[in-house]
Amino acid sequence: QVQLVESGGGLVQAGGSLRLSCAAAGRTFSVYAMGWFRQPPGKEREFVTNIRWSGSSTYYADSVKGRFTISRDNAKNTVYLQMNSLKPEDTAVYYCAADLDGRGLGQYSSEYDYWGQGTQVTVSS
Repeated sequence: QVQLVESGGGLVQAGGSLRLSCAAAGRTFSVYAMGWFRQPPGKEREFVTNIRWSGSSTYYADSVKGRFTISRDNAKNTVYLQMNSLKPEDTAVYYCAADLDGRGLGQYSSEYDYWGQGTQVTVSS
């Protein structure tokens, strides 16, 4: 199993920045990629970005390209999401997830095997 714990959420004004962290524990050697998803209030969970556990391949949703950056520190088994130029529409619960076998591009929640508990990000206007 893989355990995931997110942190770093909070309240920020529009235009501000936050950095989320996702610490992984357990069978991390079996992870193919890590992803970030978010669920805005009253809406379905949506893909934000992902990164291969080895290598540098990343993929971003159009809505966050140029503003968000995903990175990882394999020595710390941690994935980060740097969020800049935040907008009120970025308000959501943010979840990290682990994909064990890379069945696809990692855009869909069904491709992920383990999930964190989520961290709230609120952007005020």
